[in-house]
Amino acid sequence: MKLCIHIVRDETGEYMGVCPSLPGCMSRGHTRRQAREKLDEAIRGYIAAVSNFVPENLEHEVVEV
Repeated sequence: MKLCIHIVRDETGEYMGVCPSLPGCMSRGHTRRQAREKLDEAIRGYIAAVSNFVPENLEHEVVEV
């Protein structure tokens, strides 16, 4: 499974991660890495909630804006 994600720095200096293909799936972190890790967890939770299935490996194509 390949998903596109966006990780951007907001006006407060924190990072926000978003997966546009999964509505409402987003995260925040003090660093880009922390936002990415939290987004990975959010994506797994989203997929588990929707389909009762969690893929073992998620590959991401990171698009930074």
